[in-house]
Amino acid sequence: MQALSSNPSAETGKTIQAAGWQTNLHDVGEGFPVMLIHGSGPGVSAWANWRLTIPELAKQRRVIAPDMLGFGYSERPADGLYHKSRWVEHAIGVLDALDIERADIIGNSFGGGLALALAIAHPHRVRRIVLMGSAGASFPLTPGLDAVWGYEPSLENMRTLLNIFAFDRSRVTDELAQLRYEASIQPGFQEAFAAMFPAPRQRWIEMLASPLGALASLPHQTLLVHGRDDRVIPLAASQTLLELLPNAQLHVFSKCGHWTQIEQANRFVQLVTNFLNEANIASQTGT
Repeated sequence: MQALSSNPSAETGKTIQAAGWQTNLHDVGEGFPVMLIHGSGPGVSAWANWRLTIPELAKQRRVIAPDMLGFGYSERPADGLYHKSRWVEHAIGVLDALDIERADIIGNSFGGGLALALAIAHPHRVRRIVLMGSAGASFPLTPGLDAVWGYEPSLENMRTLLNIFAFDRSRVTDELAQLRYEASIQPGFQEAFAAMFPAPRQRWIEMLASPLGALASLPHQTLLVHGRDDRVIPLAASQTLLELLPNAQLHVFSKCGHWTQIEQANRFVQLVTNFLNEANIASQTGT
């Protein structure tokens, strides 16, 4: 597995103002835009989450990958208040700042919950949706997610989390654990992270969940991707979304944890590319 970089030069892209917030994002490639919304692990950034995905998708389309409000190198609100509606407002602000009227949305975990909420609130801004190990429907808090959201900075705790994320523990090297630990203790990172998901944590799963009726009415074609052995968000969460969303399909990888975009990087990109290209073909043929 390619090592994650804690070097800001790798993780920072360009800075824009989105919904009034200073926002770090990566903006690469040409074509129909796709916005990637990262997960909520400690020290996460768009680059850390999507570093294997961005260059591959950018071969055919414009890829927008922001650090969401309070994460990475984007601004942290002085009031320390974080909520689904505020993150959705920020995501729409990114599209507005870049003059993007409509985009495909890919959401990972926490980012999947935001992708669904965005599509419900602003349906005409979204063409297709990809959800990977996604929140967005209620499920019982797992020990894995409790550990992720309850992270206290230490090298040992980071290694424990990485072992939870990955099915293949050989991917969890000393170098990777050190890099991600260093990322989690950069100035302001842990303070903001600790303010987002304090115990009791079941309430944050419910905060990220969308109303059942709204999910059942969502018209967008949706691709669900999940690792069968995910210890953070259970496969049952995607199965619930599959039952609720009227135009959804689910692809499950065996021997894969919460890191589908890393543990199955090539297959994930191919799945997503095929799914998004279907929309291009439909628009060209008028079907």
